[in-house]
Amino acid sequence: MLTREWFSASELAAMALPSLPNTTRGIMLLAERGDWQRDEWRNTRWRTRKGHGGGVEYHYLLLPMVAQVAITMQFSRVAEAQERAVAKRQLTQAEMWRFFDGLAEPKKAKAGKKLEVLDAVAALRRGGMGKVVAMQQVAAHCGTKLSSLYAWERCVDGIDRHDWLPYLAPRHAGRSASVECSDAAWDFLKSDFLRPERPDFEACFRRLERAAKEHGWTLPSRRTLARRIDALPQELRVFARDGADALKRMFPAQQRDRGVFHALEAVNADGHKWDVFVRWPDGTVGRPMMVAFQDLYSGKMLSWRIDRSENKEAVRLAFGDLVEQFGIPDLCWLDNGRSFASKWLTGGTPNRYRFKVRDDDPVGILTQLGVEVHWTTPYAGQSKPIERAFGDFAGDVAKHPRFAGAYTGNDPLAKPANYGSKAVPLDMFLEVLEQEIAAHNARAGRRAAVCAGRSFDETFAASYQTAPIRKATAEQRRLWLLAAEGISVGRTDGAIMLLNNRYWSEFLLQHRGQKVTVRFDPQRLHTDVYVYRLDGAFLGAAACVHAVGFADVEKAREHAQERGRFMKATRAAAKAERKLSIAEVAALLPTPEDPPPAPATRVVRLVHGAGALQPIPQLNEEEESEGERRMLQALSQMRTAGPGGPHLRIVEEDAEAAD
Repeated sequence: MLTREWFSASELAAMALPSLPNTTRGIMLLAERGDWQRDEWRNTRWRTRKGHGGGVEYHYLLLPMVAQVAITMQFSRVAEAQERAVAKRQLTQAEMWRFFDGLAEPKKAKAGKKLEVLDAVAALRRGGMGKVVAMQQVAAHCGTKLSSLYAWERCVDGIDRHDWLPYLAPRHAGRSASVECSDAAWDFLKSDFLRPERPDFEACFRRLERAAKEHGWTLPSRRTLARRIDALPQELRVFARDGADALKRMFPAQQRDRGVFHALEAVNADGHKWDVFVRWPDGTVGRPMMVAFQDLYSGKMLSWRIDRSENKEAVRLAFGDLVEQFGIPDLCWLDNGRSFASKWLTGGTPNRYRFKVRDDDPVGILTQLGVEVHWTTPYAGQSKPIERAFGDFAGDVAKHPRFAGAYTGNDPLAKPANYGSKAVPLDMFLEVLEQEIAAHNARAGRRAAVCAGRSFDETFAASYQTAPIRKATAEQRRLWLLAAEGISVGRTDGAIMLLNNRYWSEFLLQHRGQKVTVRFDPQRLHTDVYVYRLDGAFLGAAACVHAVGFADVEKAREHAQERGRFMKATRAAAKAERKLSIAEVAALLPTPEDPPPAPATRVVRLVHGAGALQPIPQLNEEEESEGERRMLQALSQMRTAGPGGPHLRIVEEDAEAAD
């Protein structure tokens, strides 16, 4: 993009462009010879110059190519610098939210507390209080050091309010130094441990200690090496130790269903209970409740959700659809009811309810996104124009021909004659509702001042194209999804089961058997779900694994190809980790020394048994001592004992004992 594209003859001459005359007269002669002022080129290649003096301006595309290049290089630098600044700012914003999303819940809570304190200071300043006094008052009330408030303010200086939260999060990461370990020692341990014999880590570590002593390797502690082994990818460990079949089991198995043999931006919000009987998928019949968000400027209905009652989940999902499709509003008028004033949606905003127990779902979504909340009076059409739209729906949609017999009347005393004769299926109700809301937004002839006869869609689109719209990052868009805590990851393949649907991604293999939190849209269960640790740290997105027909050969072939790619990548990773063969591991072990000789024994042992008695050595009288005579005499007596006496024999343990 060029910052300037139109030039007068005098300006072109002053620029001294290559292959162009450097006088105004020369440029004018060139334009005359080239017929630059053709009638069909008016306002596309030449135009009347606005301002004092008049004259004609020419578009740079009329010039020779070398002159066009010179103009492009001269007038595109500023634009490129501006684009780079915008891109850098957007990249930083996304990186900060990605950093915040990976933090544990206690750190996120600290950032939210800082945000509340800075919002309190901003509120006092909007009321006319000076900055210093406001800082002192809030610091005294919150028990926070004044220096901390100024430090937090510096953290968000120049940052948009809706992006303050990640900049206020703690940045300390704890101890990250690692103990030194020789590369050869680490290769030895991995090659010894990652093999089909599945040796115990303790045995591998003992062998490593012996080899390290022999080769002078540097080793960390046993626990450090054990943690490093545990940090290896689960699929790599399973493939190397348990084999290809075990790795194959880690990839989700293909389900085959035998029964499938056939082929098939300010905004306000409120709830509306439809005067139509609807049959829900479980067979029950009731009047559905709609939660909707409407644009205050144009009157366009932006998003809605249907549920059995007005509840916080429906409000949350309808708000998520609004931000997902259009952007983040700055102001929002809500009914001060339990469903809209719940802490998970408007936490940090004064309301008349006080919740003693914190909900499992994340709190303060509107506050975190920088949406200013205003409370309205129930059934007040002036403060909530959406109720006017609900009045239109009661007459135009509830009495739709396809709902004949299911209409209940808008009052218990105004029941139609065919009351209760029919209940429309939920799918039909949603189909008609979507069509009628689209027709409501597209209807021309609206008499509001901003519409001036246009439709809500046309009025909204004309303003939306020129308005500064805040878009949500991927991390922000996950805030409104419902959260299911304590979901177990499959111990074998790492799959997650949620509402009869299976979800899987490779990162789940590192968390097999663990409890996780899953964020999901209950009405779009076939899209990705987002997996978090129980402490709030984001892990990744898991895709839905659909069941296929039992005889679907094409799907079976695709599944086999995916499993093959998975196993091939793991096999290559295992080969890269095992740098030594097991023979090389064995060769690095020290050679054992020869065993020492057995020590000499000078003890005579009496052996019980019924075997043959050994003869008592006969000694000369000159050689016998007095003690020897007594011993031989006692042994002779024991030898000649009766049948019930002990049978003994003397075993010479050492030939030297007879000397």
